[in-house]
Amino acid sequence: MTNDNTEFVTSVLKKLAKLNYIKPGDVPNINLYMDQVTTFMDEHLSDSKRHEDDKILTKTMINNYTKNNLLPAPVKKKYSRDHLYVLAFIYYLKNILTISDIQKLINPLTEKCFNTDSTPDMDDVYREVYNLCKSQVSGLSRDILEKSKLAGKSFDYVKDSEQREFLELFSLVSLLSFDVYMKKNMIETLIDDYSSRKSAGGKNTENKKTENKKQ
Repeated sequence: MTNDNTEFVTSVLKKLAKLNYIKPGDVPNINLYMDQVTTFMDEHLSDSKRHEDDKILTKTMINNYTKNNLLPAPVKKKYSRDHLYVLAFIYYLKNILTISDIQKLINPLTEKCFNTDSTPDMDDVYREVYNLCKSQVSGLSRDILEKSKLAGKSFDYVKDSEQREFLELFSLVSLLSFDVYMKKNMIETLIDDYSSRKSAGGKNTENKKTENKKQ
């Protein structure tokens, strides 16, 4: 790409690296009402909005997550720290996965780790995953820069500078989209494989119970 475009990509990466995230230490250890939850999420994720009037989280969204068995119900209309962790995971996942797939990931998590004194609890899980993801930022930035340089070498035979600049942009978007496409397929395959194994395990358990009754 042109020097201007390369500098632009670099500036965007620097901006993305500074995006607000919900850090484990930021999550309050007190129960919150619905309005307090939406305010907390908006304050900590506002940088990720594409448009100023985009909504991070609304009351309707939270209620729908509970109805769809994604989020455990609040206790006396209050949401715990564990609720906020689950909402954060849903927020990050919903941009690439269906509600059904998110259910398959979130339900086993809440069954074992939500509101428990055992280890790992939701705090342990969130801290571990947060640190894993943060450790990937520099590597992802390098990968995007490499793709930017690769796209910049495409269509060098096009004489019209405006058309060439667009085609280079299109090439970069295509490279990034293909990367997302491949990873999304990998994620869906991992979820499907887990669901199949879990389903098969459940059937085996039921078969053993039936056999024992017959004996």
